[in-house]
Amino acid sequence: MTQTQDAARSRTFSWSDPGINAAHLGRRGGLELLRAMIAGELAAPPIMHLVDMSRMEADEGWVAVELVPQEFHYNPLGTVHGGVISTLLDTAAACAVHTTLPAGVGYTSLDLNVKFLRPVTVSSGTLRCEGTVVQRGRRTALAEAKLLDAQARLVAHATSTCLLFPLDHQPT
Repeated sequence: MTQTQDAARSRTFSWSDPGINAAHLGRRGGLELLRAMIAGELAAPPIMHLVDMSRMEADEGWVAVELVPQEFHYNPLGTVHGGVISTLLDTAAACAVHTTLPAGVGYTSLDLNVKFLRPVTVSSGTLRCEGTVVQRGRRTALAEAKLLDAQARLVAHATSTCLLFPLDHQPT
């Protein structure tokens, strides 16, 4: 991934076929799948490259992901766009739920409730977003995510409900 800082700024990135990872969904548990991505055995999903998320950690019921704010994340006000912040929060919360799922069980987000608490800029430093499962049942799971700046100040918070369902067939 490259970014230039001259007058005509540009950014390029590449990604791997997301269908390769999707083929593992019914065969591996969520934590195993995420750890394979972290270890580089499976490619990171395209959204990680698009937004430029970096380091990820995962354990049972918990995920952390990092992002260094860049100009290309900015909105017209000169701060990181709320959609980028929401993407980090959604990723951490939903992936925390994913770590609790056995092979053959999928999920999708039902909602995401975000609270923006501080503006984020390139001077905020590396952002760290941690997602934790609050409660998981048979059909739904509740998770929360906290986004901290480099000074460990809370800049945003979210809760998310995920719908859990059996994967009856392999995705194509």
